[in-house]
Amino acid sequence: MAIRRAWWRRLLALLLAPFAGPLVAFLPTRRAGISAFVWAGTVGVRGRAALDALIDRYVALHADAIRARLLPVALDVFQQHRVRGDRVVVATGAPPELARAILALAGHGDVPVIGTLLAPRLGGMGARRHCHHTIKMAMLREAGYAGPIAQAYSDSSADLPLLQAAAKPVVVNPKAGRVALFRRVLPPGTPILNWGCPGRGGEAVA
Repeated sequence: MAIRRAWWRRLLALLLAPFAGPLVAFLPTRRAGISAFVWAGTVGVRGRAALDALIDRYVALHADAIRARLLPVALDVFQQHRVRGDRVVVATGAPPELARAILALAGHGDVPVIGTLLAPRLGGMGARRHCHHTIKMAMLREAGYAGPIAQAYSDSSADLPLLQAAAKPVVVNPKAGRVALFRRVLPPGTPILNWGCPGRGGEAVA
């Protein structure tokens, strides 16, 4: 998103890619890799308020394109939970303001969001606390969601701590190569679904 704003940011990201790209592929170094690309996209952005304003402006300008990428099945499942009165929380590796802005487009702007925390770094922004793997669980607990997790949805093996903590884990749109891992480490019968995401694994859902 932020990297595409200027040609020189894209060039900077390309220069960083040989070093930062491999870091993103591995869980222990993922935070460093993501931070490098976040920094490339935010050089010159001064502070969290400026970044949030940039995110809001981007989402407003691309609202139609973002809506077109939202999966109808996902929105339907989300809505069903809310209609039932379930307490719904979104925990994401994205910055919270980005998740909130997209949720607002879908009519769910009031849903609580836990996300990656950014902080000023070398003239840009970097990940101060990346909301993924065991850190995601810690951030949820610290935010007051300390009770049992009835149901959790994720497409990523980085969220295995969250999925394994849930009474009913649901894997959605996983990479095809990760399906065997999910079947091995999650309880038998765990749904592994594809909600209409081309190129991803899981059982197709109408």
